[in-house]
Amino acid sequence: MTDFFSEARSLFPYTQSLRRDFHVHPELGFREIRTSGIVAKELEALGLEVTKGVGKTGVVGLLEGAKPGPTLLLRFDMDALPIHEETGAEYASQNAGVMHACGHDGHTAIGLTVAKILNQHKNELAGTVKFCFQPSEEGNNGEEVGGAEMMMRDGVLDGPKVDMTLSLHLWNEKPLGWVNVAKGPVMAGAEEFKIKVIGKGGHGAIPDLAVDPVVCAAQIVSASQSIVSRNVGPLETAVISFTVINGGTAFNVIPKEVTMQGTIRTFNPQVRTKVLQRFDEVVKGVASAMGCQVEMMVKQLTPALINAELVTARVQETARNLLPSLNHDNSPYLTMGAEDMAYMQAKVDGCYFFIGSNNQEKQLDYGHHHPKFDFDEQALINGSALMAAAAADILK
Repeated sequence: MTDFFSEARSLFPYTQSLRRDFHVHPELGFREIRTSGIVAKELEALGLEVTKGVGKTGVVGLLEGAKPGPTLLLRFDMDALPIHEETGAEYASQNAGVMHACGHDGHTAIGLTVAKILNQHKNELAGTVKFCFQPSEEGNNGEEVGGAEMMMRDGVLDGPKVDMTLSLHLWNEKPLGWVNVAKGPVMAGAEEFKIKVIGKGGHGAIPDLAVDPVVCAAQIVSASQSIVSRNVGPLETAVISFTVINGGTAFNVIPKEVTMQGTIRTFNPQVRTKVLQRFDEVVKGVASAMGCQVEMMVKQLTPALINAELVTARVQETARNLLPSLNHDNSPYLTMGAEDMAYMQAKVDGCYFFIGSNNQEKQLDYGHHHPKFDFDEQALINGSALMAAAAADILK
């Protein structure tokens, strides 16, 4: 049996070097010009068939096995975030206001390492590995859709047709040595909403002559929370968060309108339908009762990310055999964070797994999207080894 862990460990200097280079030079979504250029160059050096510009800045590499078989897509996201880095690391971002604060630099480095490993074993593979390096997972960044949907529009799931997918996330919520491979929902579906409450402006001292949109907005925020507590079953879950409220310009003036923004998160499609229905009813009903008009927009950002049972079972078995000393957690692990890989897994069976990456002793335990986010780079070995081994096992 191939010892993929040893191979990943021997390549660690390569993986670490790539990760740190990407970290020093982070790029926002759909602007990953330098990053995608390095990715394409590394894949081409292995002799893979490489296609650039898939989904604007995405890169796809094809590795053909020695025998015919299914096509397995391995996805790795490349984009950084608009955050000013505060880690003080020697490899800190040199791009002001942009930072790899979520681990995508590690994901990209893992992807290139897996390509190196599997390329050495292509004669043992029955099928095709499609390496998918995706832009703009963190958001649309001014485009109509995000990176996964953009690559899908450009045919990433075709030519050859993808049969299964694998993807991963370095996870700073859990320590180095923890691995989670679980079937069913793993990340929430996300909606973005924008609401404009329109009333009638007036003097703050004479509220009876106005129609106060501030009070109406406050009632909408409060009433919406009852949806989760009273319309969602107690064994289910949902989140409705109002995160932006703007209105008014002076302490003694009742404004004409108030605008609000926020997000809704759910796992269960039936719960999502119910929550969206009640949210629409509550917002419009409260506004009507208080004499205000309302304009609202609710847009789906991603569906829930759901792992297919059979593919997940294969990865679980691989993980147990490959990394027996690690803390294997195959129980459902749910996070309200959203992930646009959900769009691909809605079309093709896949498994998205988590690799623990924090180290409290080294103070590498800040959460994702924090200005001091960093992870224990030993997690790169675990991620590379499991991704390579799982792909090889699936394409035996």
